[in-house]
Amino acid sequence: MRLEWILHPAMPYAEIAIGLALCVYLVVSVKRDLRAGEARLGKKLAALETDWQAKMESLDERWNELSQISSVLVPPQPPRSGLNLNKRSQALERHRRGETPPEIAAALAIPRNEVELLVKVQRLALSRMDKPSSRAAGL
Repeated sequence: MRLEWILHPAMPYAEIAIGLALCVYLVVSVKRDLRAGEARLGKKLAALETDWQAKMESLDERWNELSQISSVLVPPQPPRSGLNLNKRSQALERHRRGETPPEIAAALAIPRNEVELLVKVQRLALSRMDKPSSRAAGL
């Protein structure tokens, strides 16, 4: 035990050296694990990007297909309705003058079937007005 005086002061330095060596080993192993994790994540990211790109291309193709279909299937403009009192009176006046329903519809920018309906309703109203007067005359 004569070396105790030599080993005793060297012991803290040896402990520090061993601790530093362990720290260096831990840092190196952590870096290695991080690089391996980065590589795995890089591969996953590349696979996801490839999958994402394929899905985006599929969606673009579908979008183009649907836009072509939708341009073909555009619904026609609905006929303008709105037979207000002014147009109604003008249509009836033109009918009294002898114009046909297609001519009246074109002149007033209203659908032909609305003009025909208006003329029919007017005829019915006039025929009902004539019937009571003929009944009263017969009594």
